[in-house]
Amino acid sequence: MHVLITGAGGHLGRKLFDFLAEQRGFTVIGLDIRPVDHPDIHVADFGETPDWARHFENVDVIVHLAGDREPGASWESSIRNNMDATLTLYHQAAEKGVSRVVLASSNWLHGDKRFSDEVLNSQTPPGPVNAYGMSKLFCERTGKYFADMHGLSVICMRIGWTQWTHDNQPGPHMAMGRWGQEMWLSDQDFLLGMHAAITAKNVSFATLNLMSDNPGMRWDLEETKRVIGYQPRDGAAAKVPLSLAIKGATKRLFTQIIPSTFERLFPMW
Repeated sequence: MHVLITGAGGHLGRKLFDFLAEQRGFTVIGLDIRPVDHPDIHVADFGETPDWARHFENVDVIVHLAGDREPGASWESSIRNNMDATLTLYHQAAEKGVSRVVLASSNWLHGDKRFSDEVLNSQTPPGPVNAYGMSKLFCERTGKYFADMHGLSVICMRIGWTQWTHDNQPGPHMAMGRWGQEMWLSDQDFLLGMHAAITAKNVSFATLNLMSDNPGMRWDLEETKRVIGYQPRDGAAAKVPLSLAIKGATKRLFTQIIPSTFERLFPMW
């Protein structure tokens, strides 16, 4: 199987590139906006004219990790590097006969659910709270269009939190309290999940959570297990100090409980 990874020099991209390169039956090449010291990782700016699409020839699966990954990304960057770039990539992939795109989506699609109790899966209405989250929603929905209209298999993986620091070990050092810890994704589970998405059979379109099996989390992994056969091997319960628990409860009171109570009591206000 011939796999191309965009963002192959990045935090997740290089881990996946090296992992797949060691697997029997895989040929792997990569694209990255910066030069990478590897003969099979080439320079490409997805916001520019798509001369980079020449690398799509004879590719079976594209894993699209490139883009602005910062939650605080500006609208300008989110449009150029996430929305427009991914739309062009879908067009080029369909034109070049690529079978599947595995898209790096994000848990920020459900950013408005942080202080709620909702189970989070593909049926949960999205609620992005920033330009980054909105750009990932756009990339998912355009992926659905290309699946329906052009026969391009698109699997959108809503990737959890794989840290740059702390050797990616979970714990109370992670930001965003319980929410942050419960979306933890181990390196091993990231690689297993992406391998499953690359090799899964008979999937036209899917939006799937990719976290480790963390006890008590609200991200539902059952669909991921059923659709692509993902079997996480790691998991960690959140450890939330009292100070963070109080802070989280206070935010939930003012962002969820009080507004919903007011709306119920005064529906015509």
